[in-house]
Amino acid sequence: MPILSPTLTNISEGGSDGWEILTRAREMIVAGTPVTQLTIGEHDIRTDPSILAAMDQSARGGHTGYATVPGITELRTEVAARVQARTGVSTRAENVMITPGGQSALFASHLAACPYGQKALYLDPYYATYPGTLRGIGAVATAVQVHAENGFQPKASDIELFAEGAASLLINSPNNPTGVIYTRDTLEGIADLCKRHDLWLISDEVYDTQVWEGEHLSPRALPDMAERTLVIGSMSKSHAMTGSRCGWIVGPEEAIAHIANLATHTTYGVAGFIQDAALVALREGPELEQKIAAPFARRRAITLDILKDQNHITLIPADGAMYVMLDLRATGLSGEEFANRLLDEKHIAVMPGESFGKAAAGHIRVAMTIDDEQYGAALRTLCAFAAEFCE
Repeated sequence: MPILSPTLTNISEGGSDGWEILTRAREMIVAGTPVTQLTIGEHDIRTDPSILAAMDQSARGGHTGYATVPGITELRTEVAARVQARTGVSTRAENVMITPGGQSALFASHLAACPYGQKALYLDPYYATYPGTLRGIGAVATAVQVHAENGFQPKASDIELFAEGAASLLINSPNNPTGVIYTRDTLEGIADLCKRHDLWLISDEVYDTQVWEGEHLSPRALPDMAERTLVIGSMSKSHAMTGSRCGWIVGPEEAIAHIANLATHTTYGVAGFIQDAALVALREGPELEQKIAAPFARRRAITLDILKDQNHITLIPADGAMYVMLDLRATGLSGEEFANRLLDEKHIAVMPGESFGKAAAGHIRVAMTIDDEQYGAALRTLCAFAAEFCE
């Protein structure tokens, strides 16, 4: 067989992808062992019937052929209006590119922002696909650690150490895996750094409807940042449409035009009936978004109530997103050790912090994605299990 491209074969660098717990949990379930899954960010409710009805009506009505590659004008206009209303930044349809989900948007944005072989910065802890996405477009993926001692708020001075020779910086707020929302001070420091080093800022904001404490601020709204910021959005988390694969990029018109040209040569757009359904969903307004987010707000409250009665686990500020990150360093175990033992002995699956980078070692990420009663019971069991190592 001819040699495969190193760009492809080095996406995962040949090592662990950090998701062995999820694989083991699924294997146990197949073998007949019940496992409580608190691993991936998949809603326990499915896409709203009103969205499915719109999808069905559109498909049966004939919108099953090629759709306009940058996205249908109505959807781009609706996304632009939503972004402008939330940020105060003038946004037109020409600033919006519809993509097959947020992951495709991340890939295309970095291909637009990062010349081949140049550094692309991202923050650790990180969503699991970030470094592979950067390597996949031929960039030198460069992690900048964000520290638990600072509440996982990134410090511009730490990023500055890696900024020389970089083309872009990828951030994510509300954050997966930590649940932290970056403060205005944090984002202003990052914006200043990007302007001084002439970096593109790629802002992953797919959890912007899941805000429990504080306020989500898009860095595109900061002075002189709209011209150098690409914002990633998605219907997946806000509207429980994970499998529909409908996301977007918001950015300068010239960048969006080139990204649309890329799509012509790669994805060739998103199915029209999916876009029509997304349009209907967005036009439902904040009420539907609040309905989708409500279970996670309840489970966050359950988490706070359970954790207030113990002193073995520290909760990282859970200000947004559908996860909580727990500091288990008092147990003396790594996140991987704790997660593996919890799975083997209690049949509860959580993600070790090490799956998301070095900075989250000694932590676990818990997805609040099962019904309230089961979630509360599993979290109490987890806390009691942790206490056994602290006696």
